[in-house]
Amino acid sequence: MMRFSRVVISVMLCAFVLIARAEAPFSFAATPGKLPKNVVPIDYTVHVVPDLEKLTLSGKETINIEVLKTTSKIMLNVLNIEIDSAALAGKDIAPQTLTPIIDKDQQTLSFALAKPLKPGLYALTIAYRGVINRGPVGLYYDKYPSPSGEKVLLGTQMEATDARRMLPSWDEPVFRARFTLSVDLPANFKAYSNTPISKQEKLANGLQRTTFGTTPKMASYLIVLVAGEMERLVGMQDGVEIGVVTTEGKLGAAAYALSTTQQLLPFFNDYFGVPYPLPKLDQIATPGGFGGAMENWGGIIYNEANLLYDAKVNPDSTKQRVYSIIAHETAHQWFGDLVTMAWWDNLWLNEGFASWMAAKATDKFNPDWRIWLGTNGDREQAMSLDARNTTHPIQQPVANESQATDAFDVITYQKGQSFLRMLETYLGEDAFRSGIRAYMKKHQYSSTTTADLWAALAKSSGKPVARIASDWTTQPGFPVVKVDASCEMRVAGNVRKITLSQEQFKLGDDTPGKRLWNIPVQIGTAATAANAKPDYVLLNTRSTTITRPGCLDALVIDPESVGYYRVQYAPALFDVLAAQLPKLSDSARLKLLSDTWAMVNGNRLPVSRFLALTDKLGDEPRLAIWEQMLNNLRVLDQLSIGKPERASLRRYATNLLQPKFKQLGWDDRAGDSVEIRQMRAAILRTLGDFGDAAVIAEARTRFQRFLTDPASLPPALADVVMHLAGRYADQATYDALNGLAAKALNSEEKFRYYFAMSNALDAKLAEQTIALSLSTALPPLVTNRVLAAVAANEHVALAWGFAKQNGVALQAAIDGFERNRYFPNIVASSNDAALADDLETYVKANLPPDAITEAQRTGEAIRLRAKLQARLLPQLASALK
Repeated sequence: MMRFSRVVISVMLCAFVLIARAEAPFSFAATPGKLPKNVVPIDYTVHVVPDLEKLTLSGKETINIEVLKTTSKIMLNVLNIEIDSAALAGKDIAPQTLTPIIDKDQQTLSFALAKPLKPGLYALTIAYRGVINRGPVGLYYDKYPSPSGEKVLLGTQMEATDARRMLPSWDEPVFRARFTLSVDLPANFKAYSNTPISKQEKLANGLQRTTFGTTPKMASYLIVLVAGEMERLVGMQDGVEIGVVTTEGKLGAAAYALSTTQQLLPFFNDYFGVPYPLPKLDQIATPGGFGGAMENWGGIIYNEANLLYDAKVNPDSTKQRVYSIIAHETAHQWFGDLVTMAWWDNLWLNEGFASWMAAKATDKFNPDWRIWLGTNGDREQAMSLDARNTTHPIQQPVANESQATDAFDVITYQKGQSFLRMLETYLGEDAFRSGIRAYMKKHQYSSTTTADLWAALAKSSGKPVARIASDWTTQPGFPVVKVDASCEMRVAGNVRKITLSQEQFKLGDDTPGKRLWNIPVQIGTAATAANAKPDYVLLNTRSTTITRPGCLDALVIDPESVGYYRVQYAPALFDVLAAQLPKLSDSARLKLLSDTWAMVNGNRLPVSRFLALTDKLGDEPRLAIWEQMLNNLRVLDQLSIGKPERASLRRYATNLLQPKFKQLGWDDRAGDSVEIRQMRAAILRTLGDFGDAAVIAEARTRFQRFLTDPASLPPALADVVMHLAGRYADQATYDALNGLAAKALNSEEKFRYYFAMSNALDAKLAEQTIALSLSTALPPLVTNRVLAAVAANEHVALAWGFAKQNGVALQAAIDGFERNRYFPNIVASSNDAALADDLETYVKANLPPDAITEAQRTGEAIRLRAKLQARLLPQLASALK
């Protein structure tokens, strides 16, 4: 699953050491969870009748169950469901009526049995009532604009633990079962689920009953139902019917998603060694209520901004995002759906792997996008969080439903992806793929733990994968590899004596951590990094010394930039590399720049060393390296808010960017690559944000021209022009943006306008945007993010004051994925340590107990930034004299 906002939460620090152990292979009996394992579902036959006027649902299901051990109780999950009746039947028992016992806190439904049930097969029938939710949990509704007025569709979001909102079920991933779903809907609605339609019939009440084919055995969180006034573009690939489903009138933007899926399916069939097992695969675009995408088996749901692409309307970044997210969700059809993690503590097996596989597939078919360089930003985001005390391991303890939801975070996704990239490179692509194929073949239609994956990779590679990998998945944080070298003259030729040592890299804590890692350290040189494979040393002790022939070329550690570790060179080695920076390979330049910024953050280098590198990169040709530079300059700018150092920093940044801007200009030129177009937009946006008067004026001019001639603004510049128009808006510009947002039928355009409004520096305009957070007329995806967006644009105090004043109303509108993150996100951009204290106090007093960990995480980040501000601003003033 992909979410628009993925913010890390942590578990209690005392658990970290306890889970740094070898994990056992999958065992059904040993898998965590609330539900007893003496009764298991075999198949469900579920009939649902939604009422779109009352926003309620009624349902009836028959669950064929197997009793594995004699039991006096049957327990399953429910949430916000009322039971009308329940009955049990079986070959050797008289039919009996059951009395439901619902525990709302535990989200369970129990039936106490008059006599113990012996092992065998039984049928449990339940009639029930529930609700259709506004936010994307369980069965939800999504209101959206269309040319003929407001419309509504139905969708589902079951992951992590919300299938229980639509049907009583064994709603834990280890309980795989088959599902046969039917639904009564208005006759003009078309319905889509995991499998093709097997039967449709008109009913006397004017509704239409749609019955879908039976699914394979799967986890309950993969159930999907989408229904509304929709249309479908269809193609075939490898014997599978591929569909792209949109609301009416948007099918013209579906062709790219169809061709992408057709390109990816054969690749995944081959890579995994197991053909896609369902007869169809639908990619389903929904307009506004759902953020990201969800890998429901055979029926993947996307926010339409992540699935639909029209070259006449959307920028290159949309095309790239659509491809990558389709790849992520399609990879899940194997890693997550065909083979499912046994419990949520191994969620990274789903998400980390899908993220890594998406990058691999995207790079294969779009090499000019340089996707692996681009994923540096993902890795940097994870490492920034992972260097703090409030981080958590990739495999984290999950005890309840809230923790299962909170496990969808940057460590699970980006650290998981980055670690797999490092591991695959170390083991070798062929050995890695062979292990994955064996893993898929052995565990298809079943569940696994991380230990099962390590066993398969160890067998295929001949390397001690479990010993290496457990360091990275079961303990938090990551190492810094410290490097020193000297040259020794020998008769047979000079040799370089290299000393490598490791310690935990931490922010805000000068005490070296005691943890050790098995680190696959890549070793290369400046001369060979671009065109030859580096060799490896497995650093598994505190320090080691090795030798390599030759001393002429500059030593480069991790030249392919695949390591999830920092590199800190001895000063003399650093100076040699810095002098050659523009001549290093793309990945080596990016690695040195990223690690130097990390050393500045970690109080290991002064900021002047980072600026000395950026001075050399004014003509940098790679977008990913520009993004790294610009992001770091933005951090310095954020630290300088209200400080005298800001003016000198902005002069420095403008002088750095102006030559590249003059080279690129505003407008696309014949032959410009995707990378050039995106680089132009990134540089323009930064110049505008840093107050470049000419750029701001031109953006305003182009915005005004767009209002009367929309075709005058090319898609590549739409985001930056709207952003700068909103940032420096007056009331008239703000009202124009608001009008554009209200009329927009395309989700991406609607988001663009609303978030441009959120950028306004004018406090009065910011207040108007803040008020939108309580609107029921806007999509939840907008209202749930407005306050954080306004706060990030220099209005933290304003947004936080509003949030506290309206906390009860805001909490009522937040969906499950945002619940614990919503209030911390509002203050996350602050440099004020007092605000961190206020956040934690507010959360303790007003939110459920499990919300405090995310508040503490954000609080730590703010306090670290306050310390960084105090340390770096004097350095910055000195460096920029």
